[in-house]
Amino acid sequence: MKDKELIFLAKKAAEKAYVPYSGYTVGAALLTKDGKVYSGCNIENAAYGPTNCAERTAFFKAVSEGERDFEAIAVVGGKALDFKDYFTPCGVCRQVMAEFCDESFRVLIGKNGEDYLSLTLGEILPYTFSSEKLK
Repeated sequence: MKDKELIFLAKKAAEKAYVPYSGYTVGAALLTKDGKVYSGCNIENAAYGPTNCAERTAFFKAVSEGERDFEAIAVVGGKALDFKDYFTPCGVCRQVMAEFCDESFRVLIGKNGEDYLSLTLGEILPYTFSSEKLK
């Protein structure tokens, strides 16, 4: 799958976001190594703590279906579906990525299919804390 297609799917996922408090929509599209895509959107909650990010929604959907091998994720975010700035995953989402992916996992941070950054997990989360550190 091309990067542009994955970013498009992230934008489509953002359309399903439940954001009655912030109005800030986020979408993610997670690509497995065998070509499946799991989408996710952010889901807010009045208590804020139970809110879930789009990236984690996509990962949890995939993992709950037995997936463990991931190639890339595309993320977009913006107020009222206006993706004018680069959106980067929060620290919690980066840590979830590190649980299932190595440093070469690709993270596409997009405004649109033409204007995006392609980074690795190692670049956006240096000095990762992983299960290896617990041994």
